[in-house]
Amino acid sequence: MDTAMLIMELEKRLPRKRFEHVVRVTETAKELGVRFGVPAEKAEQAALFHDIAKFMEPSDMRRMIEENGEDSKLLSFHHELWHAAAGRIIAEQEFGVKDTDILNAIRYHTTGRAGMSVLEKVVYIADLIEPGRSFPGIEELRESAQLQIDGAMKACIAHSVLYLVERRVAVFPDSIECYNEHVQRD
Repeated sequence: MDTAMLIMELEKRLPRKRFEHVVRVTETAKELGVRFGVPAEKAEQAALFHDIAKFMEPSDMRRMIEENGEDSKLLSFHHELWHAAAGRIIAEQEFGVKDTDILNAIRYHTTGRAGMSVLEKVVYIADLIEPGRSFPGIEELRESAQLQIDGAMKACIAHSVLYLVERRVAVFPDSIECYNEHVQRD
C-alpha cells in the first residue's frame, strides 16, 4: 500500500480537523504498536483508515453495510457507529487491504469487541488517547497505555461505556461484551 497516496486521499475525504486527528491517531498507534509488539506498518495502515468513512452520508454507509454482509444490528444504533464498518469495506474494496487483522482494527475501533487482537486494541486505544483529545480522565487513560495493553483496554472500554450510560445512549452489544471480557479477567 502506498501510504503517501492514502494520505492524499484522506485529505480529500476528510475535513482538516478530522484529518489532523487521523494523523495523531496514526502516530499514537505506531508508538503503542512498538510498545506492545505490533508491526508499525500494520498499526499505521489500520489507524490511517480508521476514519476514512467518517464524513460519508449515512444513506451511503447504510447501503454499504447492507450490501456487504455487515452485522445488521449496527443499523439500529446511531449512524455515528456506521463509519467503522464502512471504513473496513472501503479499505478492502477500494484499496485492496486483505489483512484481516487490519480490517478488524478498522471495523472495531468504535465499539471494541470480545476477543480483540493486540492491533485492534492498539487502534481503539490510540483513537481515544491521541494528543488532541481532552476530557476528564484522559491523563489516567494515557498513563494506563504506558503500562500494559489489557489494562489500558479495560480502562478505555470502561470509560467509553460509562460515557454512553451517563448520557443515556444505547450501548452496542460488542462494547458490552468487550467490557465484560476485560473486567472478568481480574
